[in-house]
Amino acid sequence: MSRFFVTDMDESSEVVSIKGDDFNHIKNVLRYRPGDSITLCDGKGFDYQAYIEGFEKDRVILKITDRWKNSTEPPIDIVLFQGIPKGDKTDFIIQKTVELGVKRIIPLMCERTVLKFESQKDMEKKRMRWQRIALEAAKQCNRGIIPEVSMPVKFEEALEYAGSLDLAIMPYEKEKERTIKWLINGSLLSNGQAAKSIGVFIGPEGGFSEKETELASRHEITMVTLGPRILRTETAGLAVVAILMYELGDIGKY
Repeated sequence: MSRFFVTDMDESSEVVSIKGDDFNHIKNVLRYRPGDSITLCDGKGFDYQAYIEGFEKDRVILKITDRWKNSTEPPIDIVLFQGIPKGDKTDFIIQKTVELGVKRIIPLMCERTVLKFESQKDMEKKRMRWQRIALEAAKQCNRGIIPEVSMPVKFEEALEYAGSLDLAIMPYEKEKERTIKWLINGSLLSNGQAAKSIGVFIGPEGGFSEKETELASRHEITMVTLGPRILRTETAGLAVVAILMYELGDIGKY
């Protein structure tokens, strides 16, 4: 059954409407008719059962019949701080990490970032494109929320944000001892509660500079190794998120 996000609804909603691209998809691609059932999600972790009451010129009207807590969100919040790579690699990274369960993606402008934004408008245009990719990926994999893709930020700003998380890690090729397994085995906080939010820093092509890694260490970002092989920027983030979701999230828990 098809599933659509309707973010302006809540538990008191009885009738909702869908416009835009989703309206066109429902009417002209799926060719749904009045009486057909559709699953909706409010983007806040709840799913709704609805049926089509009818079509207007630019919208479909739906009647809500049931509501339940979405069960696909992982028990851990992962924030991916991704050094912006060249070309369309960011598209791939966003799509796949959303499928794996990240909660938020923050593009990083690092010393070795090649991509340059022509203006604030150009930056916002790219962010909107990336957010649409996150939305489509969230639909495809039945997420209960739409992971946020933030505006690109400078490396120093990202470090400040990471301070609000329980843990933050940075895969680094010069780190030879500390592994993610070591991190997970020691991931209990001082109050005895397991970490519920983890930041993952991934560099662009060429990785993070020495200055950036030193600054990250001063902000208590933990350096870890991903093993003897150097992973590409579009591979490293996926590998780390998959490992964390397996060990601390919901992958492999069934």
